[in-house]
Order: sequence, then structure tokens, then C-alpha cells
Amino acid sequence: MYLIAGLGNIGKEYDGTRHNIGFEVIDYLSEKKGILVKKKEQNGLTGVYREFGEKILLAKPTTFMNNSGLCIAGLVNFYQVPLENLLIIYDDIDLAIGDVRIRQRGSAGTHNGMRSIIQSLGSQDFPRIRIGTGRPKEGADLVHFVLGHFAKSEIPLMESAVLEAVKGIDYFVKDGVDLAMNQVNVRRKKEETDRLEN
Repeated sequence: MYLIAGLGNIGKEYDGTRHNIGFEVIDYLSEKKGILVKKKEQNGLTGVYREFGEKILLAKPTTFMNNSGLCIAGLVNFYQVPLENLLIIYDDIDLAIGDVRIRQRGSAGTHNGMRSIIQSLGSQDFPRIRIGTGRPKEGADLVHFVLGHFAKSEIPLMESAVLEAVKGIDYFVKDGVDLAMNQVNVRRKKEETDRLEN
């Protein structure tokens, strides 16, 4: 079994904000797979689909970002999900806008949702997909930035990033994290190189 969780904040006022890009990936993926993510369990909303011979649980924590670990650890423990089968999708200010990176493990960086998950699981050894939102201008308030909406010019980049993340999830479930990293990270790099050369 796989657990794929996107991070965000519940509530209409947070829809479309930088901090909710993880939710957007789950919403897009659930629509693509023809399922609803609405079962309430372990401080989150979940939905299940089957593909590549695997059961895949999609989740959106309902705890607000800073307590995401309550939901993730609850689901991991309840369903006995191995940490290598856990995949967290979240926004990252340390990546350029629209960049998508898959990692096998790592620290939380500046992300409070990831900090909560690592603390609740007692481990940082689980895969994640980071989606770049870029950094605020120097001197700007970080909280205001991550809870703000994307500029009109940024929306196509973020839509493309969501599609890329969904491809990464399929690669991850079908072929494992190494191949997912090779496919998504390398292809993204190639696209950047092609763009710079043209």
C-alpha cells in the first residue's frame, strides 16, 4: 500500500495559495483517477484507488499546515504503511517558481508542515515531491507570502508543475523513487536547458 499526501490548509480562503499546492496536486490526481478524497479519518480526508497492482491512499490533512504530522503519522500507523511507500507533496520557497524535485529523504528545511511530519514519524527517511514557489522579495513577510495567491504570470508555471508532480507520483508507485527522480528531475533540468538555449 502507498500513501500519497499533499499538504495545505483547509478552508476556501486558502484555495489557490502558495502553501496549498500540495492539496492542488491531490485534487488534480483524484479527479484524473475518478475518485473522491472525502473520507474523514486520522485528522484528514482520504480516498483510495488501485493501479499497477497497488492500493494507493490519497490524503489531505485537515489539521492546518503546522500540525500535518498528526494526520500523516496517524495514517502511516493505522495502515502500517512502510516509510518508503509514503510520498509527501508540498510547496518549497527554496526552489524557483514551478520547479519540481523528488527526493528520497531529507530535512524539513523552512517548512513547518514537513517539520511536524518528521517530528511525528520520528524519521526524515521518506520520499517527497517539492514544488517551487520562489522566494518573497527581501524584507517581505514570509507568512504573508506563502499564504498569498500566485501572480497571473505564475499560474501557467504552477499548472505545469502540478502535471509534472502527478507524473512523478505515477512513476513513484509504478517504478520506485529512484526512477521517479530520474524521470522528473532530469526531464525538468532538460526543459530548463532547452529553454535557455532557445
